[in-house]
Amino acid sequence: MTYDFLIIGGGIAGTSAGARLAALGTVCLLEAEPALAYHTSGRSAALYEANYGHPVTVALNKASAQDHNTLDGGLLSPRGLLLLAGPGDDDAMAHDIATMDLTEIPVADAKAIVPILDTSHINRAAHHEDAFDIDTDRMVQHFARQIRANGAVHAGERVTAITRTALGWDVTTPTQTHHARHIVNAAGAWADQIATLANIAPLGLTPMRRSMARMPAPGGHDVSTWPMLMAPGESWYAKPDAGAWLVSPAEEDPTTPHDAFADDMVLAKGIARYQPFVTEEVTRVTATWAGLRTFAPDRCLVIGPDAQDPTFLWSAGQGGYGFQTAPAASQLLADLVSGASCVLDAATIAALSPARF
Repeated sequence: MTYDFLIIGGGIAGTSAGARLAALGTVCLLEAEPALAYHTSGRSAALYEANYGHPVTVALNKASAQDHNTLDGGLLSPRGLLLLAGPGDDDAMAHDIATMDLTEIPVADAKAIVPILDTSHINRAAHHEDAFDIDTDRMVQHFARQIRANGAVHAGERVTAITRTALGWDVTTPTQTHHARHIVNAAGAWADQIATLANIAPLGLTPMRRSMARMPAPGGHDVSTWPMLMAPGESWYAKPDAGAWLVSPAEEDPTTPHDAFADDMVLAKGIARYQPFVTEEVTRVTATWAGLRTFAPDRCLVIGPDAQDPTFLWSAGQGGYGFQTAPAASQLLADLVSGASCVLDAATIAALSPARF
């Protein structure tokens, strides 16, 4: 069988792209790992904050809002965001308040929201109520069901060779060769490697590690209604997670594509930056992990047909914003393939195009 679209990568980029393209033709999705969303998509902080990210990313965030609220009955639940400044943070605080459209609040009001805050260290606070947790697993499974309705999803099929043919592409795995008219490169940290296999010029995508530490809820508090906490310039963040508490150093350390794991020293430095903002000392970490946030050189996503071969489509460079942007980014890809009009403006579309490199 020759599929219309073959998706390489089963994270949120690949599943969302496959779901949109399933309305235009048959789809086959290949995921190298045993399950979908195994790497970065399965290790996401899972927050929808429409004003978070590069301006082009923000445009995608906002264009995704309706789908976040309606897909599969709605994928969002209230969380909120609290930005906290300590000594020396004034310039970064002013920048983040302006770019993220936050409301500055008295530090005492912030402590009323999160009682463990140390007001002897915190000198400014800002809040945004319209930040939400995303049900990431439900989102991935929703899109996967749409693919299966007009195609197939194969986990545990790592791509080993890609060959251009007169009719499209042959994509080989250890078990078989798949045939397709178009390829969608949604391979995350491996996207440039997939391009090279297909004899397509790589774009200079860089995977960057981000680590996370899980710990008991501070002071035994019920943290379920607390917002996400963040330092200006994102030097750390913390948020509730299933009754526990997550702290990340929010690092962006360039690395190679691999099954990422946390660096204990980086985590320790991040926790040390977080610690002065709260009264409860971190005494125990119950789990750690890391994911790879992959960026293009200009930190914008890469969505659309390759300039060299328009049958090779990119859905890459999500840079940690994959879930926030997925509805609009995947719809843009489908619109570019079908020639349909798009809700995004021409400048945003051009800023996302692989042809910009």
